[in-house]
Amino acid sequence: MKNKVVIIGCGNVGMSYAYALLNQRTAVSELVLIDINKDKAIGEAMDLNHCLAFAPTKIDIKAGDYSDCKDAKIVAIAAGANQDIGETRMDLIEKNNKVFESIIKQVMDTSFKGIFLVATNPVDVMSYITWKHSKTQPEKVIGTGTTLDTARLRYEISKEININTKNIHAYVLGEHGDTEFVPWSNATVGLQNIRDFLENDKLEEICTKVKNAAYEIIEKKGNTSYGIGMSMIRITNAILSNENAVLTVSSYDKNNDVFVGGPTIINERGAKERIYVRLTEIETEKLQNSIDTLKTAINKISTNKQEETVDEEIEVI
Repeated sequence: MKNKVVIIGCGNVGMSYAYALLNQRTAVSELVLIDINKDKAIGEAMDLNHCLAFAPTKIDIKAGDYSDCKDAKIVAIAAGANQDIGETRMDLIEKNNKVFESIIKQVMDTSFKGIFLVATNPVDVMSYITWKHSKTQPEKVIGTGTTLDTARLRYEISKEININTKNIHAYVLGEHGDTEFVPWSNATVGLQNIRDFLENDKLEEICTKVKNAAYEIIEKKGNTSYGIGMSMIRITNAILSNENAVLTVSSYDKNNDVFVGGPTIINERGAKERIYVRLTEIETEKLQNSIDTLKTAINKISTNKQEETVDEEIEVI
């Protein structure tokens, strides 16, 4: 299987990912764009191909269709409704569930054996939906989870203490959304605990900034795209280069039957293994709150689906 990536959804997120793939030195050899607007996919492929003379690596880029998924290593899904001003990520569930049901069926009809990389919000719920609709192994489905939130966190800490983000080891866990949290008990700068650098009030201020970042960006520019695009690159590289990298993706938590953001070993097999971090009692409660929120959302989808089925049967009769 060649290092082929298929992107479904050529909106801001999908194309930020595609453009980043072209600019970063990755192992991707072929890139296929699929969009409901076929002309847009064609135009985007043309535009990207005109970058190749200055790109670090050669990538075959084209607009395609679902048949291209058959031999892809990664199918990245960035299709679905966008988060509008005033909306939470959870407000998008019903719209995007219907979109995903159609997308996943068409992908799996090609006998796709690769890895799903899900970016559509609410990403934890959509990752679970992808797994259910595809009937593939859970390790073959990876949501972007809290990788972007973790990048935002490290940036905010770096800004405060003037130390490179690569030497800041702090993570955001839980739902990629309003119940996410930072386990400060596990946060270090180099080998020193974060509290040697920042007071509790400042840590809480940073946590709030990270949690509200998407709302602020959407209010100011209408969407978030570059950060999530780079997060997808990081996950893609971990898969294609078989890195065994630890990233806070949304992976399957078998103990709770949800996909939720947490440190996970990523390699060519997908989400190889979740790492269950030792948390304080308060942090454990926050994680459980996130899990319960996601379970409620998933159960609501199932309930609505049953109601729709009953309505359809009544109409037929």
